Amino acid sequence: MGQRASSTAPSAKAPTARDAGGVGAMRPMLAERARALSSPHAALGSLVETVWTATHLLLYPLGALQPRVGTTDHGYRVEHLPPLQRSRIVAAVAESGTPILLLHGMVDNHSIFTLLRRGLQRRGFTRLYSMNYSVRTSDVRTAAAQLAEEVELICEETGYERIHVVAHSLGGLIARYYVTRLAGDERVHTVVTLGSPHQGTHIARLAPTPITRQLRPGSRLLDELERPSPGCATRFICFWSDTDAAILPASNARLEHPDLTATNVALTGVGHLSLPILPSVVHQISASLTHLDSDGDPTASVTQIPVG
Repeated sequence: MGQRASSTAPSAKAPTARDAGGVGAMRPMLAERARALSSPHAALGSLVETVWTATHLLLYPLGALQPRVGTTDHGYRVEHLPPLQRSRIVAAVAESGTPILLLHGMVDNHSIFTLLRRGLQRRGFTRLYSMNYSVRTSDVRTAAAQLAEEVELICEETGYERIHVVAHSLGGLIARYYVTRLAGDERVHTVVTLGSPHQGTHIARLAPTPITRQLRPGSRLLDELERPSPGCATRFICFWSDTDAAILPASNARLEHPDLTATNVALTGVGHLSLPILPSVVHQISASLTHLDSDGDPTASVTQIPVG
């Protein structure tokens, strides 16, 4: 499994006609996906995806319980870290101590972040929060309003004015809507998205529900997200994989907007549910959220962290 990265800061994107192409437009995309799945990286990724999916199903019932916001320890501890890692963290205590909110995807819960949470804790992050929104959520806008309330609670509890959000799948669109349409950039330094359909997914055509209609390329919701967002203060880091079964085409998980500063990180052979458990992705997230300047800009390069 490999990685490459590129920054879009900012660049124009051609508009997409609403629901253009229909189901027939999926055929060439499926052919391209089949070619991607034939690679050795994809074979390993499929095995990891299968094992993690089975594990996630076992964890899912526990994750259905609404988590307490935050962890049991809201301090920032480094004594358990290796010396090199400890020195890196101590040099950026303020940034590394910023609260992180984990936001799951559709028909899921916070159990999807079980390994990511542990990985971040091992790297010294202890102000970790999770939020469960209803599996019956039918509107991104409603979920974004709920996210806004959760963020305010976290800021009030911790005393921090801004936080980070790490979101999987649909959670990334919810976070993006909050940041760009509900003035959430005043509260969020960085949004990390993992396999989020920023440009929609044709897979959503297969399930005619209110929420999946919003995920179709050219939907009204996606058109709204494409509106101008001048001066948005939040930075985005967006991971996407060429074998993500939930995003068709896979590159639609890239964020390309003329007003938004985004770094798009391409992965090879990683499944949709596996994105939050890949060790190198966990490392990438921790490094990016630790090395921030005073304005919230990532100062660590995302191009020098290999995925293996």
